[in-house]
Amino acid sequence: MGRAYQNRKESMAKTAAAKTKVYSKYGREIYMSAKSGGTDTDGNLALRGLIERAKKDQVPSHVIEKAIEKARGGATEDYSPARYEGYGPGNCMVIVDCLTDNPNRTFGDVRLAFTKTKCKIGTPGTVAHMFDHSAIFVFKGEDEDAVLEALMEADVDVTDIENEDGRITVFTPNTEYAKARQALTDAFADIDFEVDEIQFLPKTTTPVEGDDIPMFEKFCDMLNELDDVQNIFHNAELPEQ
Repeated sequence: MGRAYQNRKESMAKTAAAKTKVYSKYGREIYMSAKSGGTDTDGNLALRGLIERAKKDQVPSHVIEKAIEKARGGATEDYSPARYEGYGPGNCMVIVDCLTDNPNRTFGDVRLAFTKTKCKIGTPGTVAHMFDHSAIFVFKGEDEDAVLEALMEADVDVTDIENEDGRITVFTPNTEYAKARQALTDAFADIDFEVDEIQFLPKTTTPVEGDDIPMFEKFCDMLNELDDVQNIFHNAELPEQ
């Protein structure tokens, strides 16, 4: 697997607008997770992981609590997942995950980001087969054998485990997320996840060079500015700054 999960570029600029977008993204995800899986974090591990991740991204408590209360109160607001695939600048492969209450609007907005940067949006499955849909957990530790044993005892399908610089990285299929998280939490009481999420990991990378670099940045910025866009995954390999 390598450290491909770090390849994803996210615009986390320290501006009020960018922070508001991050808060809105988490608020929407937490609301939908609580609405579909319940507001009890002991029974809804996906919600627990989201809340912990939101706190690490410095999302204020009131934003988290408001989203949970909205779900608890039976709000009728509804979002459905939408995924778009295609080719970005330099012919890199891109997957855009959204939560939307208006699929037609979202598709139009995402398609505009593709066309304005001379990219090509494709049909479902266009590039997804070139990514692994994986759950990823990163935490401090040295004993990967103990980690593997704990996961095996819980009957978790482990794709890969890495041990580097005092950190253990566990990769499992995305469908094993809840079971893997529970197994790790049960086995290691003081575990603190540095990464705890589901991503699309590229099987190969595509170098993005020259004039395609600013175009790629514009492409990502346009997508990140859309309220409905939750995550952008790509296989672009950019030159180190």
